[in-house]
Amino acid sequence: MYTTLISAAQLQTLQQQGQALMVFDCSFDLMKPEAADGLFEAAHIAGAVHAHLDRNLSTHDAALAVNGGRHPLPSRESVAAWLGTMGFTNNMQAVVYDRNGANYCGRLWWMLKWMGHDGVAVLDGGLQAWQAAGGAVAAGKSAPASASGSSFTLHAPLRRWVSTAEVSAQLGRPELTLVDARGAPRFRGEVEPLDPIAGHIPGALNRPFNENMTADGFFKPAAVLRAEFKTLLAGRDPQTVVHHCGSGVSAVPNVLAMEIAGLGLSTLYPGSWSEWCNTSGVPCAKS
Repeated sequence: MYTTLISAAQLQTLQQQGQALMVFDCSFDLMKPEAADGLFEAAHIAGAVHAHLDRNLSTHDAALAVNGGRHPLPSRESVAAWLGTMGFTNNMQAVVYDRNGANYCGRLWWMLKWMGHDGVAVLDGGLQAWQAAGGAVAAGKSAPASASGSSFTLHAPLRRWVSTAEVSAQLGRPELTLVDARGAPRFRGEVEPLDPIAGHIPGALNRPFNENMTADGFFKPAAVLRAEFKTLLAGRDPQTVVHHCGSGVSAVPNVLAMEIAGLGLSTLYPGSWSEWCNTSGVPCAKS
């Protein structure tokens, strides 16, 4: 079972062995969400299922949302129902990927862990690595949902998230170390292309998610990631870390990187800046 990363070669081996698995393409374009379907239809790993950030990995139905912000998490039950229609079952290995430097596929990696499914891994290097390894690629639409569906059973969450109220209550205390995955100009409040207020949560540290990657799109070695996060935390306990970003999506590569680094399980604040800056009475900072 793969639980953090899987290489293109390892995925090819699983396929050749006939292992029970499902591959999810999570490619997306945050500035042009309507382009996601075209990306998948142009090229995807043969047999992959399309997991759309807006349609499948977020909800805009207040009755199903568990948090606020631009990409609210759907309820665990609604995601389980979608997985069932895709034919995904509890005995399968899940492999998630994108062509965006792991910006979006981490969302489904984290969600499956949250749903109690440990057998999920990010394809290191994404679609580009798969193509470079000679992996089979297809074009066209995603396979239609199963008419009968399968059954995916929820189990106890393996990862934890916190609400805006919880972050606000702990703000400034040593029990909370906030790590913001947005780019430095957004963190400093110099630009803000998506949310109504620029800046960051007071006291947060900045670790842009793409700093976890090598120039060719793979996660850095565990020892390198460990050293970099140790420097960032400067003596703070890794167990106090809560990751966030703009809307709880690009924060996940930092969650994953800390696990690859052997620093344990950290927490996600899925509402992130988009929920925080729209919450009355909470402080915002610029620097």
